[in-house]
Amino acid sequence: MQKIQVQGVHHITLVGADRATTIDFWEGVLGMPFVFDQPNLDNPHEGHLYFDPGDGRLITVFTHEGRRPAGGKVPAGVGAVHHLAFSVSEAVFSEIEGRLAARGVPFTGPKDRGFMDSIYFRDPLGLLIELASYRFTPPEGCRHADVLFEAHRLRVERGDDHIDRVHVADAITRLVERRQPSLSADRTPRRGWPR
Repeated sequence: MQKIQVQGVHHITLVGADRATTIDFWEGVLGMPFVFDQPNLDNPHEGHLYFDPGDGRLITVFTHEGRRPAGGKVPAGVGAVHHLAFSVSEAVFSEIEGRLAARGVPFTGPKDRGFMDSIYFRDPLGLLIELASYRFTPPEGCRHADVLFEAHRLRVERGDDHIDRVHVADAITRLVERRQPSLSADRTPRRGWPR
């Protein structure tokens, strides 16, 4: 028996309300280009709208003109989606509070997550949305997941409760030392100056 190896998220599909509400939120609020439109091939009474969240993957939404935004919270329970998180730059993150407030959208945060900052709010249907900004850039040839994996190992080695900035900084150092050769025989930290 062998695994079925996945290689990333292909798309996420949500049950939405009407077409205008869907486009207004995903493109008009979150800036995701509306890139593809067709009927839901399993239910021709619904539309199937596709949005690009910025990495070329897709968020798709089934729409129906008879459905209106419910607001509130989506039901929680086993098997339910708790929230969707989208990546934003540090510059964009610094503007989120003002841009949500200008729309009258309540939010929580910013929240300090140690390795990232987060702000949470609900979409028109009540789904919790997180906008997150990493506090680090991975070394060349590494992904955010590589840094977090190494930071987790450091956190466990040190007996710390959660990943924080120091774990990320030290993880980046470890990854660079592993991946990038040096002519120096000794790569340990040194004082440097003053002597």
